[in-house]
Amino acid sequence: MKKILLFLSLIIITGCSQAQDAAVKNPSPSIQNIPTFHILSKDSVYITNADLKKGKAVMFVYFSPDCSHCQHLMYELKPDIKAFKNIQIVLVTFTQINMLKMLKEFHKDYLFAAQPNVLMGTEFPDYRIQRYFSVATTPYIAVYGRNGKLVEAFDKSPKVPELIAAVKKAE
Repeated sequence: MKKILLFLSLIIITGCSQAQDAAVKNPSPSIQNIPTFHILSKDSVYITNADLKKGKAVMFVYFSPDCSHCQHLMYELKPDIKAFKNIQIVLVTFTQINMLKMLKEFHKDYLFAAQPNVLMGTEFPDYRIQRYFSVATTPYIAVYGRNGKLVEAFDKSPKVPELIAAVKKAE
């Protein structure tokens, strides 16, 4: 009986330690291509796939302006901002339209969000991107290469070197 309990404990511990990894090891085949999106920017302008430059890598960051993990990630990216200059970044949130002030403040507070290669907006009320990626927690990040195919996805906030490595693969 003790051996069985010990064996089960080892299995549980192993499973828990592997669950801490931020990268999605086997992403769903349904997210292999850049999603179709329609988001409202902080300036009340709609942004869609047509606003992406053809043949350029894209990184989707699903976030919440009041999420401490999202804010921490933006803060951590600041020193390495140059590593992201060659990738289009789409910051998407689920914030309601009447809360666009939160997007404006996030944009102002985080240098990363104010870069010229960054598009930011809310997908309220359809949540198409949230469903596409099956987002459970924020931030969720998906990096796509120049060919529009998934390079890597992170269902939790990754370490900055991991994210930079994924971006380099995508470029």
